[in-house]
Amino acid sequence: MRRAVCECVVVILILGITQAIGWGQTPQPLSEAQRNAFETAVAELQADLDQNQLSADHSIFVKGLTWALKYDREFTPADVALLEKALHRARERQSLKPPAVPPWYNRRGKLALGYLSKIDHSVQPYGLIVPKGFDPKTPSRLDVVLHGSTRPVGMSELKFIARFDEGDGPNPSPPDQPFIELHPLGRVENCYRWAGEADVIEAIDNVCTRYNIDRGRIVLRGMSMGASGTWHLGLKHPDRFAALGPYCGYVDTHKFSETPLPNFVKIGALPEHQELGLHMLDSVDYAANAGVVPAIACMGEKDIFFQAHVIMGEAMQREGLTMTNLISPGTGHVIDPVTHAEQMRRIGEHVASAPRHPRELRFVTWTLKYSRCHWLEVLQLDQHYARAELSAKLAGDRLMIDEPRNISRFAILVAALPERAKWLRIGASSAEILVPDIERIELARREDGWRIAEEQPAARRNRKRPALQGPIDDAFTEPFLCVRGTGQPWNVSVQEYAEASLRRFADEWQHYFRGTLPIKNDDQVTPTDFQTRNLILFGDPGSNSLIARVLPQLPLTWTKDRLRMDEQDYPAATHAPALIAPNPLPLSGGHYVVLNSGHTFREAELAKVNYLLFPRWGDWAVLQIPTDRKPDVPLTENVIRAGFFDEQWQFKK
Repeated sequence: MRRAVCECVVVILILGITQAIGWGQTPQPLSEAQRNAFETAVAELQADLDQNQLSADHSIFVKGLTWALKYDREFTPADVALLEKALHRARERQSLKPPAVPPWYNRRGKLALGYLSKIDHSVQPYGLIVPKGFDPKTPSRLDVVLHGSTRPVGMSELKFIARFDEGDGPNPSPPDQPFIELHPLGRVENCYRWAGEADVIEAIDNVCTRYNIDRGRIVLRGMSMGASGTWHLGLKHPDRFAALGPYCGYVDTHKFSETPLPNFVKIGALPEHQELGLHMLDSVDYAANAGVVPAIACMGEKDIFFQAHVIMGEAMQREGLTMTNLISPGTGHVIDPVTHAEQMRRIGEHVASAPRHPRELRFVTWTLKYSRCHWLEVLQLDQHYARAELSAKLAGDRLMIDEPRNISRFAILVAALPERAKWLRIGASSAEILVPDIERIELARREDGWRIAEEQPAARRNRKRPALQGPIDDAFTEPFLCVRGTGQPWNVSVQEYAEASLRRFADEWQHYFRGTLPIKNDDQVTPTDFQTRNLILFGDPGSNSLIARVLPQLPLTWTKDRLRMDEQDYPAATHAPALIAPNPLPLSGGHYVVLNSGHTFREAELAKVNYLLFPRWGDWAVLQIPTDRKPDVPLTENVIRAGFFDEQWQFKK
């Protein structure tokens, strides 16, 4: 009987069929009078937010109401009650305008708060639990708890907020625990990838600006999708967290896709560039970094995903590590209170005893997106999506570094070392290098060995480097701006495709990434936009003036008649390029430029299961555009070729 209950829980968690509020009640459309009343009230509240420039804390209820009314057609009685409560809470919070100090600033217990995302300037909510004994004068441990899988719907924000909103007044019985607890939304459902990953980091930073948080005692944990996110973020950012607590989470794409559940899609063999792109996402490839940040994992003995932790355990064993995996007897895909209590006890021990400034590091990465570990930073790879490894040990005043693997340039953050290093040796055969008395040094591999690097900024622009390494989908994890063309297009079919592609991206971004896509016309882009955002350009060199400006410095040839990419020619009337590259224009501030693409995964993947959200095109693609598409037919394109650029942002030879 217990196993049947556990299997039922698995289906609920994975399929996202049942919501925490309103389960078992028949949903119905709002009456015309109800909908009009809600929409009028929300419009008035939004106008008040805009006029008075109120904070994200004030805005989270209006944001939730807006998305609920836009994307949900039917509501249960409990849903309607939640809409009414959100309306009341929005009015309650918005009645408190600056300079009044909001009462929730000093509240203990559960709180529903928000921040303004730097990516798209959207309001994103998060939950917080402030313990009874929190002392603002004493730095606090912070536990970041990632939620499980839940199908994104209009009510997603309001149902998430309802878990933490207990009002803003005093709480007579706040929890007694030795840490603040942060619950990010993660843009609902993406396994904390892409903008979901940025959401976790931004939420942490927002909490750190409000509360006295000890950055050396941040714990990351979660269950199910939250555990997968814990593996993903924790092993790729091992210096951000003091310990990891994944409870039943997948760690790879292929094996997980073979889980015998009815909604799962078996992936099978992929094109080479897609297989390579999985090394950016599959946390099993980063198992070695558990030597930097300890992981105390848990898994139910009868969990249908049990094999996931077996895979991670085997990967750690190959790295010379032993994985801690607490197995809950007889349980499935649920949290067992006894096992969880033991997990929390061990996490507490690690947090209390972990060294703040490690003297020895071994860091593995496959991409410069994940490039830093405490006082080591990888700056240049020989080849992306191949394993890169950097190991170092401080012994007395000497810093000994093993011969770097698949790395041609790296930095030592001298100021972050636990003590001053005078001498440096890289590999067994190199000579010792005197460490200069500066905060940071860069080392580059030359023909005669490793040397302290001296390089002009212009040379740096022409290679892949941290935060500018691709793929296309990476452009939407930092501030970005979509730019539509206003000029005369060279080819009508390509322009129609570009415009339809932008509309599709706007719809998908709002529905699945819970924000409004930032869009401007090409003649409205400002110098500040160049300096602060990735520019996503839609159109062709005739219609979009910014495409015409960047084109001479991109690795392709594009005329009215011909498109040439990777030494092959295509008719420009029926083909368009999609690519990502560093923005070559002056004042670009080290940002991307992207041509004719939003995310390379689409609604077909976003609406299914989150492990499908891997890069489909790499850094570039040649798209064949249909010329006979009717307006009511969904937008499609035929990907002729796709792949990754080399480390100098050129087509691979």
